[in-house]
Amino acid sequence: MALPWSGKAIGLLDLDAFFASVEQLDHPEWRGKPVIVGGSADRRGVVSTASYEARRFGVHSAMPSWQAERLCPNAIWTRGHYDRYREMSRAVMSLILDETPLVEQVSIDEAFFDVTPGRYSRESPIAICRRLQRRVAELGITCSIGLGTNKTIAKIASERQKPRGMTVVLPGTEAQFLAPLPVGAMSGVGSATEAHLREMGIRTLGDLARQDEERMQRSFGIQGPRLVERAAGREVSTVRAEATPAEVKFVSNERTFAHDLTSEQDVTAAIRMVSSLVGTRLRRKGLRGQQVTLKLRFSLKKTRTAQRQLDGPTDDEHVFGAAAVELLSGIWQPGTPVRLVGVAVSGFGPARPHQQRLELFSPNAGEKDEAPQADARPHRDLRALSVAADEVRARFGRDALNMGRDLRIGRDASDTSPMNKPDET
Repeated sequence: MALPWSGKAIGLLDLDAFFASVEQLDHPEWRGKPVIVGGSADRRGVVSTASYEARRFGVHSAMPSWQAERLCPNAIWTRGHYDRYREMSRAVMSLILDETPLVEQVSIDEAFFDVTPGRYSRESPIAICRRLQRRVAELGITCSIGLGTNKTIAKIASERQKPRGMTVVLPGTEAQFLAPLPVGAMSGVGSATEAHLREMGIRTLGDLARQDEERMQRSFGIQGPRLVERAAGREVSTVRAEATPAEVKFVSNERTFAHDLTSEQDVTAAIRMVSSLVGTRLRRKGLRGQQVTLKLRFSLKKTRTAQRQLDGPTDDEHVFGAAAVELLSGIWQPGTPVRLVGVAVSGFGPARPHQQRLELFSPNAGEKDEAPQADARPHRDLRALSVAADEVRARFGRDALNMGRDLRIGRDASDTSPMNKPDET
């Protein structure tokens, strides 16, 4: 008999070693063997996902491939089949939607869902979660689920018992569950924040929950009191079916290169290439940003970033990409080896529709008007070309159309595919 539940019930479903599990499903001969999905060591690849058999050797996501090869020399490697992963992800999300319309997918293998009794079902949230686990297993893969009264608890609970685990934190037991856990167990507490908390003598979530909120605000700004609230289990969460523009903090992309870039021509070309990927994502999401960030990584331990405000919100890589190139001189000297280039756009408002539509191969493509109107936008023709290119790639595939710089620089990019974004194309 299911335990009674009062108040909100929020779950987090996390697919176990998802990419590797799909590979083992599709290759029965790989089951029970260490499988690694990731890029090759000689192109500075990293591990996307490791099966639990590989994890026993110490292999984990985001580990450099060369290190994974040394730890697990007999592993089966694959670059991955991302169309197949997206297909399986959609199948899992549809199972959750069978239970509740309140599903918030946060990555290709994770989703929050609201099964509060009385909203869309009178059934026990625990019974719903057990049924979800069974139905996911029928697809040939497994999942772990955390269930609690808010997102913070559901996320932490989902990681307590893996694989095939289910951790339930009953209403009223939140503080007891959280108190003994290290502060790093809470999402949003990165290494820098954790180090700062330790300097303050705060090591567990119980320590954090007992802190004076004014003291925390002095140390961490407006996030300080929120950290205390979450650590005490008092967070009030809402599961949204789709993130709104106000909830998206930034849109970014980055590329690691198999060989260091040292010339200004190559680094600039890489910035332009990555900016075009960000531009495509911005337009697909209907977002325009007012701030651009350039990120350069020189070694595994040395990274530099620079930011600048734009004159206005844009989704045009010809505008924010040019600004990113201008940031280059502030953080890089020609000849300094660059192994990774990243570009991010933030500071969003909703995109305004552009009235002009320019065909990709029209006679006037790229030409400026002889007498531009007073309200004409700079780069408008180039943006229209980007929109047309988006449509070609959406119809015929990402590699259907490339700039010359993309072909030259792209050949040297790492062969690690993007990992866990739900809308990756």
